[in-house]
Amino acid sequence: DDLVPGVSVWKPSICPLCQSGCGVIARVVEGDAEVFRHGQPGVIRMGLVKKLEGNPADPISHGKLCPRGQAAIQVTYHPDRLAAPMKRKGPRGSGEFTEISWADALKELLAQLDGLASANDRASLAFLMRARTGRRPELIAQFLNRFGAPAPVLFDVFGDDVLRHANQLSFGRYQLPTLDLAHSRYLIAFGADLLGTWNSPVSQAVAFGAMRGDRPGVRGKFVQVEPRMSPTGANADEWVAVRPGTEGVLALGLAHVIIKSGRRTAASAAHAGSLIDGWSSGLPGYTPEQVEQQTGVKAAKVERLAKEFADNAPASAVIGGAPLAQTNGVFQALAVNALNALVGSVGTPGGLAFTPQSGSGSSPRRSLNDLLSGPAPKVLLIDDANPVYASPPGWKVGEVLEKIRFIASFGSFLDDTTVHADLILPDHSFLESWTDAQPESGALAAVSTVAEPAMRPLYDTRSTPEVLLEVSRMLQQPLSPALPQTFEEMVKASSPQDLKPSGPQAVKPQALSPKPVTIVASFDGEVRQFPFHFLPYHSQALLDGSLAHLPWLQEMPDPLTSAMWSSWVEINPQTAARLGIGDADMVEIASAHGRVEAPAVLSPGIAPDVIAMPMGQGHKTFTRYASGRGTNPVEILAPVTQPETGTLAWAATRVKVTRVGDPDTSLILFAGATRERPEDLSGR
Repeated sequence: DDLVPGVSVWKPSICPLCQSGCGVIARVVEGDAEVFRHGQPGVIRMGLVKKLEGNPADPISHGKLCPRGQAAIQVTYHPDRLAAPMKRKGPRGSGEFTEISWADALKELLAQLDGLASANDRASLAFLMRARTGRRPELIAQFLNRFGAPAPVLFDVFGDDVLRHANQLSFGRYQLPTLDLAHSRYLIAFGADLLGTWNSPVSQAVAFGAMRGDRPGVRGKFVQVEPRMSPTGANADEWVAVRPGTEGVLALGLAHVIIKSGRRTAASAAHAGSLIDGWSSGLPGYTPEQVEQQTGVKAAKVERLAKEFADNAPASAVIGGAPLAQTNGVFQALAVNALNALVGSVGTPGGLAFTPQSGSGSSPRRSLNDLLSGPAPKVLLIDDANPVYASPPGWKVGEVLEKIRFIASFGSFLDDTTVHADLILPDHSFLESWTDAQPESGALAAVSTVAEPAMRPLYDTRSTPEVLLEVSRMLQQPLSPALPQTFEEMVKASSPQDLKPSGPQAVKPQALSPKPVTIVASFDGEVRQFPFHFLPYHSQALLDGSLAHLPWLQEMPDPLTSAMWSSWVEINPQTAARLGIGDADMVEIASAHGRVEAPAVLSPGIAPDVIAMPMGQGHKTFTRYASGRGTNPVEILAPVTQPETGTLAWAATRVKVTRVGDPDTSLILFAGATRERPEDLSGR
């Protein structure tokens, strides 16, 4: 209401595209907008968000914003965004819907929920959602609890629940860590793409810059351990290729050298070390020579890295990504945790800490397996999750959805899962809603951010939290005790005051007695038939595919291959030469569970026995920009789970590679791009 024509106003908001909770500021200018009101399109003059930037006052983003955050504005103005409630009129999965009013939509939903209540079958309601922070998941959990339904099921194909589980065992925190890189002198990352896609990449990139250049005379060293070079690995002082599933062995090899050299004693690791067999006796099974046999990393390098790590305090190690997606992921995380505890980096400046949370950290979550393994629910609500796209075929998610009597989605777009819904109740965009964030990591002090709408809604959509609150009052038996009247009231109650103290905090592990963990990784597929490890990975632009509908991100060249608008397969040049494969040749990647085709990209930044492929493409339904484009690597993954947590072991599939065609022009490369050969790739 206070806008002056031609004058920009900057309003705070929060980027929703990952769990980092980065604070942003939105540039709002008065303009003409095409809107949808009371079932009719029209044009009105209103404040419109024109640009997003990082909020300099935000302790997570520090005024910076990643490319994905820059593209978040396209969620609001997307031409294929759903403008009103939709009811299915064709077969499930056909994508045939008709617009209905909100009154009719709420009547449909209420009839289903009241039916469960009348039949005393409230437990047959399920809620499937993407992992989030802040009050929204809290509201959903309260709604379900007071209705009498099970807790929500969280789905994220690249989720970090294995690390949370290990951190709870080691340190008593079911939570991802915060790295105090600004004060660190040495960092070893085991598979964590911390500058690109893992955990809180914007805050980690800012801290990494401080580690490398903000202290006169001190430049922290960074070592990246991984079988396929990530953008983070490309920024490392030293890149170490390791056999998949042996990262934990390397971590314990470093610990063995540190203990044997007298730089630390085994007792230094206290509880975290006690979770590792052989720790108290100095890890005799992890000598540098034994580690070399298992990991492929030379014994001399193991000795050198261990001594550098111990002699350059404060130092820390972090693990994320593919090492956690092996069948021995918990062991690998426990090994890195013990290494951190050994050098005293937990809860100290320059080490790793845990951002204060309400309580002792996040609670363990229900996984998609909990939903798939039991009787199918009768009513399913879905909030921004797409398991049909991001689950291996062996889980048969589509078949489970067919057994569910009624499915309602709060999605803003038709995607691979939403097309199976009976009813769609489209959400406001984040710029049109009250929103908040209480980030799990990324800052040493507690962070609680609240933002009001930056603009009025363009379409006949409604905020999903407000819909749930309204439904809670309209039920034949309204929820008791009553939920807040509005989501605005709920988020304004967010306060970090009870989350003090700030700064790195020493943590005490809970008195847990973990079951024996899987130490040696196993892989689906016989080695002679499927000789290569298959490594799907987060796309730098599209993440797990949830952002493939945003054209700015589709056209952003990949930082290592420079490809865009497409899928590709990364192969080591030595391997390609042996198989008769050239750059951009069409290849088939086959596992015991399926096969996909994509152009080959020869990359020296990948081990000879590893084949890598980015996630993001291969949607059957996801707007005009992503539907039918590229290939989905999840289609060939084995339905193997991590035994201690039940999460998908997405890095545990073996494959074979076959050339099937000449170079494919669908692989779009940015003109003038070059690829440089990193060192230490032949024979790791």
